[in-house]
Amino acid sequence: MGIKAILAKPFARYISGKVKKESEQALFWQETWMKKIVQSATPTKFGSDHNFSKIKTYQDFKSQVPVKDYEGLKTYIDETVAGKENILWPGKPLYFAKTSGTTSGVKYIPISKESIGFHINSARNALLCYIAETGNANFVDGKLIFLSGSPEMEKKNGIFTGRLSGIVNHHVPGYLRTNQMPSYETNCMEDWEKKVEKITDETIDQNMTLISGIPPWVQMYFDKIKERTSKPIKDVFPNFNLFVYGGVNFEPYRAKLEQSIGKKVDTIETYPASEGFIAYQDSQEANGLLLLVNNGIFFEFIPVSEFFDENPTRLSLADIELDVNYAIILTTNAGLYGYSIGDTVKFVSKNPYRIKVTGRIKHYISAFGEHVIGEEVEEAMLNVANFHGIGITEFTVAPQVNPPEGGLPYHEWLVSFETAPTNLVQFAQELDKAMQQKNIYYKDLIDGSILQPLKVKVLPTDAFINYMKSQGKLGGQNKVPRLSNDRKIAELLISQLEN
Repeated sequence: MGIKAILAKPFARYISGKVKKESEQALFWQETWMKKIVQSATPTKFGSDHNFSKIKTYQDFKSQVPVKDYEGLKTYIDETVAGKENILWPGKPLYFAKTSGTTSGVKYIPISKESIGFHINSARNALLCYIAETGNANFVDGKLIFLSGSPEMEKKNGIFTGRLSGIVNHHVPGYLRTNQMPSYETNCMEDWEKKVEKITDETIDQNMTLISGIPPWVQMYFDKIKERTSKPIKDVFPNFNLFVYGGVNFEPYRAKLEQSIGKKVDTIETYPASEGFIAYQDSQEANGLLLLVNNGIFFEFIPVSEFFDENPTRLSLADIELDVNYAIILTTNAGLYGYSIGDTVKFVSKNPYRIKVTGRIKHYISAFGEHVIGEEVEEAMLNVANFHGIGITEFTVAPQVNPPEGGLPYHEWLVSFETAPTNLVQFAQELDKAMQQKNIYYKDLIDGSILQPLKVKVLPTDAFINYMKSQGKLGGQNKVPRLSNDRKIAELLISQLEN
């Protein structure tokens, strides 16, 4: 065991204990952060416009601060981007995290000098909680790779602007910097396919011990390693024993990744967002991700069933219930207030507060009132595919409202199989049955002959990679939407079959 691993263990125990204590005082910390953020932002333009000086309680907060998405805060953000001070948060942001939006075009999410430390330390603490629980610290002595977007930034009115993963890259602690792969020059490459080739060049003969990234892009890296060596990852990187991921549900990718690795490795799920680091997996034994209650964020939750109502119920952490789908709302020490990030979560524990990410508020199918969400299609697909030993590369679901072949409408599942089912008709029937068990509204529509059972369209194994490439979203932090309420993605995928 190296010196870094030896030193990491007592520090891990200290941090793990601190995290545990904070989680036991969740409601105290949440009230503290609401008041602290409001007090700090009272002198700002947003604070003045929303009477922050009069906010003393959560009820006051709800009455003064409306729930908004990016569009709702855009006038304030635009002023901030233009270089004006004291608009959303005192002074100017330290950074803008640049993301792509579906309606807003490019989005600029402010990161303040007060918030950046929470982004950095949360990722570190997830690893330290793992070390404290398992005793495994050997990975800190080897090479670590973070498959992410380019760390290059531009200045916008004096404020550094770039992808969140690139911003965070500049804050990797010095004691890990010498272990970090790939090289800075390679990390700056924009062409993802060329970047994976170069990363492979740099890492194939290294002692890789931790690999981190979004599962489908890590899979591309593993495929390239296997193409070069004809060996499973465990034989190329015998000391690789920890995989850190976030951004998507890992389960649809687990079987193929483990097959590529050739063994099971420990995993840590994280839930970072440009708006703040929300949660991470603090235990290999417990279900769900630990909500980070002392992390510069005040959380609110709106039941998904009410989200689009004129006056939906807004709940603080004190009033949430288990196993209810909520839209998650953030107020942060970077200057976002009542901000809907578009994600949906459900609580699996209150002691401590642990969550599971269930999907996106705008990624659903309800063409006929069925309210199908990402969690349901992923669980249905996994249950059926695992039962039959079928590997799934990627899939998405879309409604077919006016079937060209006539007949009742249906849900169309577009799937790239790693190993295709021998009987596709039977597979589709079992998948439909699983969906009916997951969603009572969908079952009622099938029983009432409003919908016909779902249909599966088989796509080539590279169909989704080609789609993401066509959209300029190959690699980095980009994800394929699991489902949508229109056919834009479906038609683009199907058009590949006709070319």
